[in-house]
Amino acid sequence: MTQPFELPHFYMPYAARLNPHLEEARAHSSRWARDMGMLEGSGIWEQSDLDAHDYGLLCAYTHPDCDGPALSLITDWYVWVFFFDDHFLDMYKRTQDRAAGKAHLDRLPLFMPMDLSTPVPEPRNPVEAGLADLWARTVPAMSADWRRRFAESTEHLLNESLWELSNINEGRVANPVEYIEMRRKVGGAPWSAGLIEYATAEVPAAVAGSRPLRVLMETFSDGVHLRNDLFSYQREVQDEGELSNGVLVLETFFGCTTQQAADIVNDVLTSRLHQFEHTAVTEVPALALEKGLTPAEVAAVAAYTRGLQDWQSGGHEWHLRSSRYMNEGALATSPLAGPTGIGTSAADVGALLASAGAERLRAFTHIPFQKVGPSILPDFEMPFPLRLNPHLDAARPRLTAWSHAMGILEEGVWDEDKLDAYDLPLCAAGIGPDGSAEALDLSSQWLAWGTYGDDYYPLVFGHRRDFAAARLCTERLAGCMPIEGEPLTVPVNGMERGLADLWARTTRDMTPEQRRTTRHTVVVMTESWLWELANQLQNRIPDPVDYLEMRRATFGSELTMSLCRMGHGPAVPPEVYRSGPVRSLENAAMDYAMLLNDVFSYQKEIEYEGEVHNGILVVQNFFGCDYPTGLKVIHDLMTQRMRQFQHVAEHEFPVLYEDFGLSAEARAVMDGYVTELQNWLAGILNWHAGCRRYGAEDLARRAHGFLPDRAPRVPSIAGLR
Repeated sequence: MTQPFELPHFYMPYAARLNPHLEEARAHSSRWARDMGMLEGSGIWEQSDLDAHDYGLLCAYTHPDCDGPALSLITDWYVWVFFFDDHFLDMYKRTQDRAAGKAHLDRLPLFMPMDLSTPVPEPRNPVEAGLADLWARTVPAMSADWRRRFAESTEHLLNESLWELSNINEGRVANPVEYIEMRRKVGGAPWSAGLIEYATAEVPAAVAGSRPLRVLMETFSDGVHLRNDLFSYQREVQDEGELSNGVLVLETFFGCTTQQAADIVNDVLTSRLHQFEHTAVTEVPALALEKGLTPAEVAAVAAYTRGLQDWQSGGHEWHLRSSRYMNEGALATSPLAGPTGIGTSAADVGALLASAGAERLRAFTHIPFQKVGPSILPDFEMPFPLRLNPHLDAARPRLTAWSHAMGILEEGVWDEDKLDAYDLPLCAAGIGPDGSAEALDLSSQWLAWGTYGDDYYPLVFGHRRDFAAARLCTERLAGCMPIEGEPLTVPVNGMERGLADLWARTTRDMTPEQRRTTRHTVVVMTESWLWELANQLQNRIPDPVDYLEMRRATFGSELTMSLCRMGHGPAVPPEVYRSGPVRSLENAAMDYAMLLNDVFSYQKEIEYEGEVHNGILVVQNFFGCDYPTGLKVIHDLMTQRMRQFQHVAEHEFPVLYEDFGLSAEARAVMDGYVTELQNWLAGILNWHAGCRRYGAEDLARRAHGFLPDRAPRVPSIAGLR
């Protein structure tokens, strides 16, 4: 069969190395697969299939330094996961039998007990037998924290197969943001990262959940998956009818040729690798200092990072050689025209230099404060009706009084004119049309506090280029939110007084666990302001995927949605809120709202503030395109995210209700949550159109630096300690 496109040149700065225990792993995995019933008689594989796929070679490339027994165990894990994938395809995807597929998946977590003394069921098939054997052989060497994380990533890998199956049943191709998020789960790279820890060193629990380690894992995952999508397009899309492939996703989204889509996928892949490197050399060392890691812990993180690099280069070499993938002529494409041995796919020095010059440096060379003219506003898709809270008019003067009382209007960043122009009660009135006057005041004040903080950090700390003071400020804000009666940070400025006041009133009737959850959403938002500040100080336009994911935090969406969920009561089990469909619904809403903000605020941010955090600018930088073209991409993405929101609510939520066996009361609560998010979206659009924060005339009238009659009141670091 003719290849559907020419494989692009891959950016791969790490040379692949081969583990010397390759033959031992090959022989062991072959015996093990037969013992588990995966070969002759399984109806899925024969010995010839296993030999041709050569998972021993994959693992020898991706784990070059571990010993023979560890390599054999890791190879068994990969034999198991690929067998699971092919077994699920044959048994459930081809037959489109979702009910049987779910029943199969529901049993698998039973074979991964945290305590090995817990009995497991008798395996019914090779997938269950293999998982039971592997879990018992692997987890004794690892901590409870690793077991929990690895079990979770394994369950994600398994359960999101239902998402793929549902899309096949509906003939639905995902939008790009949805695809990357779901691909991480179903593609298994976070799961692979857990095995990298087994082969190298376990990540210290104190930093395992931090942004730098999360970004390392996610960029690694995206790199692995997007590379796989390029090599597997022919097999997955043309042979198997698969719809979960990045090339197909972009081909559909942009309406372009397969070759053009493949080239864009490769550009995204390169950008993710650049993000990996940036995080490894800037954020990870700073994290080690911040958390006070011991030399042994620093060495463990370094070994793990090297392991992620080895997997990228080794996985690439394996894709070039495995019969499972489209790779005809790939080993002979190097412009160096000669070396074809291990690791030579990374030897194209000229291409590496060109990539560094054309893509990596472009992110740091943006010229701020360019005149761009009034923001262009397209026709926004908004299928939900707007309703406004009847207490709106009375809420406006009360917000002004509260802002004065907290000191927010006396610090040189805002005054009454700005507060009135921003009209945050209008936003709150659309978000919560049925709330009481007290609830509307609280919502207006949270919006004012978050918007003020978002303005304060770049203006005050960015203007002074004082990242240390910004970090200390963020730490102090966390101290304004006690969980169980611990001492409260004594507020010294408007931000701290405002947060302490809001926290006390918002969490008054919450349980400690609810307070902990709410506090986490605020901390995520304030720490995301540090991420923005770091990019501002480096004059760095973010990677597109990192931008979208961090923008949800900087926009404060998690806080708003968390407060909504707190009012739902106990009818809905917590695991429902953690499920794929609910997170998909929430993320789609978040992305629509924050990209909407980017469209309205383009002139304000680019021309008046010298900002680098705007989705249109990110697209312009990535594609090298002009403003109207970048706007069209963002508007199309907004439209797709809105349609995904509707799709999830209409098609995935009913299935979710059945999967969890929700009561009528719980179903009503979740239906109400969908309505709350619809109000949220309609209210945010109405506010952007109705406030005086983004219009060209308003921008020209108001100063965008400090207020001329006062200096910002910023306590010194010494005074804060």
